[in-house]
Amino acid sequence: MEIIGRILEQAELEAAFASNEAELIAVYGRRRVGKTFLIKNFFQSKPCIYFQITGIYKGSLKKQLTEFAKQLGATFYRGASIKRAANWLEMFHELTRALTEAPPDQKIVLFFDEFPWLAARKSGVISALEYFWNQLWSDDNRIKLIVCGSSASWIIHKIIKNRGGLHNRITRKIKLLPFNLADTFSYLQHLHYSCDQLQTLKLYMVTGGVPFYLKNIKKNYSVDQNINHLFFNSNGPFFDEFDEVFSSLFDHSEQYKELITIITQYKDGISRKLLNKKNKLTGAGGRLTKRLEDLEYAGFITSYIPWGHKKYGIFYRISDDYCYFYLKWIEPIKTQLKKETATNFWKRIIATPEYYGWLGYSFENICYKHILQIKKALGIEEYSLAFPWRYIPKKNVPEDGVQIDLVMDRDDNAITLCEIKYSEKPFIIDKQLRNELQSKIDIFKKKTKTKKQIFFAMILSDGLKKTSHSETLIHSIVTLEDLFK
Repeated sequence: MEIIGRILEQAELEAAFASNEAELIAVYGRRRVGKTFLIKNFFQSKPCIYFQITGIYKGSLKKQLTEFAKQLGATFYRGASIKRAANWLEMFHELTRALTEAPPDQKIVLFFDEFPWLAARKSGVISALEYFWNQLWSDDNRIKLIVCGSSASWIIHKIIKNRGGLHNRITRKIKLLPFNLADTFSYLQHLHYSCDQLQTLKLYMVTGGVPFYLKNIKKNYSVDQNINHLFFNSNGPFFDEFDEVFSSLFDHSEQYKELITIITQYKDGISRKLLNKKNKLTGAGGRLTKRLEDLEYAGFITSYIPWGHKKYGIFYRISDDYCYFYLKWIEPIKTQLKKETATNFWKRIIATPEYYGWLGYSFENICYKHILQIKKALGIEEYSLAFPWRYIPKKNVPEDGVQIDLVMDRDDNAITLCEIKYSEKPFIIDKQLRNELQSKIDIFKKKTKTKKQIFFAMILSDGLKKTSHSETLIHSIVTLEDLFK
């Protein structure tokens, strides 16, 4: 099947396949992001022997070995029945025997999908993999071994940062992210779903560019009809998706859900210190650190240190669009949704003021994921620093707080300040707003004491209607079209 986007990832896989050395490749990424689809469709189109085994969620060692033996017979012995080995060492001996009997000039792709599920406690699969890779497989330049998993933190700690036999053995690593806006638009066209860029943006706010969610869109439904069907219908395909994602990725999933729920409540980010006070299930210290790290590896949250405020320490904000959408709209009414399956709840939501606040924050979040496109539109070097900035006055100090959506600290002795605004028609700057924006610029200059040249840009979903107020303030405009490039 056709692979949409994934240009860099395909180039990496192509280089691995073409190399004259054995390759051990680690692939990880969020559940539903398309890891299996990419690997399977890329290598099945190549002249090679393709072997795939997928771990069984919470499957016993016996079930995992049985499935491995079944796939071994299907791939190497024309479907012949292979006896299940007693453990992974013996099972990998059988695989090695099959590799030895394969044609010496034919490349072999071994795809261990959802490997964390194969590696149940006391399974011994990691130590067996360490042994066979180091002693036998790494010397066979035909072999391209791919270890893949949705539990990103597990792949990183157990495989990529392995301190045992796999230490420094990974030849390539691929973190597969959701589609960006451009690839989402291309994928919707591939699905023959008719929509423009603004409608694609709205779908992105809900799906986060996760291919599996997009794949389930009904072609004869509008954007709003699809959102209601997929996520608000208790009989719909993704009504319980949030719980299923977390339970499949994390042990003690309730504690992870508690953390991301707290973080979601703080749109401008929450400090580690405050988060430590707020959470009840996780506990402080190492457990909290690990779980925050797990959530970030999985792509659900982002950590950052506010520019100019290192003393405040690390802050966290939600970065997964689907999770934010779910926690904002579905979780609060989920019990009610179960009772009213035919009701169009989303239609009710889009008539509320809170809906427009969600649109604005979601658009801002999407812009943070398209920093490269924004830099390109502004003519700023890719390696320039980009970050949000805010000033919070001390108690009893008669000053206004300021939030600047995006600061571009350039290497040409200049800074570009960006204001992000979502609207479904050309944005208008009146006198009051112009004064507010100018005040932001003045406070930024004063509090940072910067001597750099300051430029002001706006990132807008539907462009800008020029007025005398905009002409005297704005130096550059980034449009939705720029984000889709």
